[in-house]
Amino acid sequence: MLTIAGNGMGDYTFANLSINVDEFDRIVCDKNFKEEGENILKVGFKEAKEYILENYNRENILYVVTGSPLFYSAGILIAKKLPHEQVKIINNTSSKSYLLEKLFISETEVESISLHGRERIDLSKFLVNKYTFVLCDMFTIGRIKEATKYLSPDDIEVTIGYKLGYDDEVIEQINLFDHAHKAFNQTFPFVLLIKRLFSPKPVMSLDSDFETERGMITKQYKRHLSLQNLDLEANQILWDVGAGSGSCAIEAYKRYRVKTVLFEKQEQRSAFIKTNLTAHHVCDTELLEGNAEELFESVKANPDRIFVGGGGEKVIARLPYLYERLAENGVMLINAITLKNLTQMITVLNEAKIEYKVISLSLTTYKGKLDLIEPERQLFQIKVCK
Repeated sequence: MLTIAGNGMGDYTFANLSINVDEFDRIVCDKNFKEEGENILKVGFKEAKEYILENYNRENILYVVTGSPLFYSAGILIAKKLPHEQVKIINNTSSKSYLLEKLFISETEVESISLHGRERIDLSKFLVNKYTFVLCDMFTIGRIKEATKYLSPDDIEVTIGYKLGYDDEVIEQINLFDHAHKAFNQTFPFVLLIKRLFSPKPVMSLDSDFETERGMITKQYKRHLSLQNLDLEANQILWDVGAGSGSCAIEAYKRYRVKTVLFEKQEQRSAFIKTNLTAHHVCDTELLEGNAEELFESVKANPDRIFVGGGGEKVIARLPYLYERLAENGVMLINAITLKNLTQMITVLNEAKIEYKVISLSLTTYKGKLDLIEPERQLFQIKVCK
């Protein structure tokens, strides 16, 4: 039989447990716990898992986890591997519940993510509610700073919870946008609570919502069609090649919560992209300025989706490389507005033996009280599925 119990907040001891530990044949816990005894096994998660799976049916085992066993706990991972009748869970206070009680904040206003041992932010939860609670490791503050670099300092308010439950606990606001906050020992467990101070922009944007250079923007209807054809899902990585105003990548982030990498070689357009990223509160994005075909290799993570909206002949020549970088089951969508570019793209894809589909879009809108005809240039789209 396995009992999983949380030790709540405070030091690595059994002091906050609500059960008698002497009733158990074996007590398994993390190496950081201070308790000693012949029947206490202090090991890492892998060893704890192996011991419990091997002995649960012949020993009465207590597995003590930090905080709550129901909140980002290794205990749940083990419990799911055992017969239901062989597991009992005894809950305790989590770091999230503890901090919200201290700050008088409702659970309904909070989304939670973990960056403890994780590199990627779950964008489907990050800054979508009024508050985002973050479980941290020593790299988290740097990752959050990088992810929010295009936000204004008055867009978020960050509170750190450090040594929660200890006599010298710290709960105070810090400023991620400068280095004015005191240094914390980031190897010690801590959490962040990020308050969103801005009102999110509508997920469907008008062309007028973007700063552009001489109208260099994928127009609204074509933008919607392009995003639809990319088959985007939350937390995928999207490369926007020849980003222009950044409208496609920005709307992809707002609608689908994807991580975006934008490539733009024109200095003025890059400046507009930065303005637009800030205006639309885009997080976890990267803008690479320069010739896209020379910058692809500098990005380590392979993209799940690639949108090619510009870049010229040199980018067209590298379409096979982009296909190779594309993740399995990935999609590359290539926009062309001239027959010359379309022909070049098809030739390159055919020579590389890459399968594709082509559609064309002719769009006419009507403007003003007189419904004046305003035709847009015909658009050709090449869709490649890997």
